Amino acid sequence: MNRKLTAYAAASCTVVLWGLSYIWIDRLLDLGIPVEFFVPLRILLAGVLLLALNLATGQKMKIQRGDLWRFGLLALCMPFVYFIAETYGLAFTDSPTVTSLIIAMNPIFAMMVGLLIFKEKFGLANVLGVFITLAGLWMVIYTSSSTGQHFWLGILILFIAVAAEVSQIAFTKALSERYSASVIVMYQFLLGSVFFLPMFLTKGISSFEPELYLSWKVVYQILALALLCSATAFTTWAYAIGKLGVARTSVFLAVVPMVTALLSVLLGSETLGWIQWGGLAVGMVGIYLTQKENK
Repeated sequence: MNRKLTAYAAASCTVVLWGLSYIWIDRLLDLGIPVEFFVPLRILLAGVLLLALNLATGQKMKIQRGDLWRFGLLALCMPFVYFIAETYGLAFTDSPTVTSLIIAMNPIFAMMVGLLIFKEKFGLANVLGVFITLAGLWMVIYTSSSTGQHFWLGILILFIAVAAEVSQIAFTKALSERYSASVIVMYQFLLGSVFFLPMFLTKGISSFEPELYLSWKVVYQILALALLCSATAFTTWAYAIGKLGVARTSVFLAVVPMVTALLSVLLGSETLGWIQWGGLAVGMVGIYLTQKENK
């Protein structure tokens, strides 16, 4: 029971930190810092921090030969493919609402993976909970927004992001049986930074301005993303996946936009109407149902 409570706390911690990440990322984008600059730095710093932590705590870091390809594909799926697909999907749809809704479909696909690959068992209440959570999510982020010129191409790219995220969860679940969460995420970020290197050396630093890029308002956001939203959040996420399973953990992802909306209100960035507050309540009911044990 204590292990499950710890896993739920880990998943909740991840959700809060990833909810904050959207606010920090938005601030960097408002400052004109390109994604190709701060994302590679974010994941490289996170990987180095976790390497130092694993060395200090004496974690077993040797990769078994048969797992090399799993770590490679894990890093390819997340962060590389996911971050690229999410960014360009948002750019093409020109709709944060549509983007959030597509990404929030992750729990449905993850439940299929958990059922078909990992033989996880679900009841009707668990399945119903996923759809109730998504309904609550829609109520929270509902807005009237325009769509981009390449809208349907953007939708396709966003589904690639969803596939990458589900694949990442599946690989993490498989590796969690042999490696600690911090070791899995360490390799995920160190290898992922290699995939990002060509983009960083071309588009990332093409418009480098020392006064802006090295200012505290930029460095602070990148450090927060690296230490909290990457190193800490991905480690707690990997731990939760190992203890709760693929589907039950992934449904927490649908809450990230809700957390972002709530934090935005608390920080004074925006306000919520009664429909949005109702959506938060509906989402919490959905989360409860997804975690209900089958008898």
